[in-house]
Amino acid sequence: MVRPMTADALRSAFGGESMAHMRYLVFADIAEREGFPSVARLFRAIAYAEQVHATNHFKILSEEKGDYKVVAGALFGPGNTSKNLELAIMGEEFEVNEMYPAYIEIAKSQGEQAAVRSFNWALEAEKIHAKLFSEAKKYVDQGKDWPLEGKVWICPVCGYTHVGKEAPEKCPVCGALGKMFRAF
Repeated sequence: MVRPMTADALRSAFGGESMAHMRYLVFADIAEREGFPSVARLFRAIAYAEQVHATNHFKILSEEKGDYKVVAGALFGPGNTSKNLELAIMGEEFEVNEMYPAYIEIAKSQGEQAAVRSFNWALEAEKIHAKLFSEAKKYVDQGKDWPLEGKVWICPVCGYTHVGKEAPEKCPVCGALGKMFRAF
């Protein structure tokens, strides 16, 4: 059984990642309609990474039983693709600078190594997501699609995100083989 403070952090992280997953799918549809197919692909890929994070957090809570209210931040107010990228950047930067560092410390202090690992994996991916969304926004703000060369590759184990013609041979975060990566 996961200790209560760590369980609260896992539930909140699960809620936040679940909402990010759905929000990015909505944003992808908007980007597609506005003529930004590469940005739409980026949103869909990162939506999958957020699903991986949520799944990892959820699995650690496998011995939990009950109905819990989950407190998780969520950015609302979808708009055009530029605004949606701005919202995505804000959410990713919050996770990188505030949420995951705090959750990692809670889990460490309680000796919850599985939660520490899950939070660290998500943190490393969120750093990349913030950078990719920021890069894409620079192009969208000029009325151009993000010049994606290759594919967006997502590690199905930890959510690590890589852009390129090929997946990495091995995930630098969790060690999963590149042949397992999902391509977008």
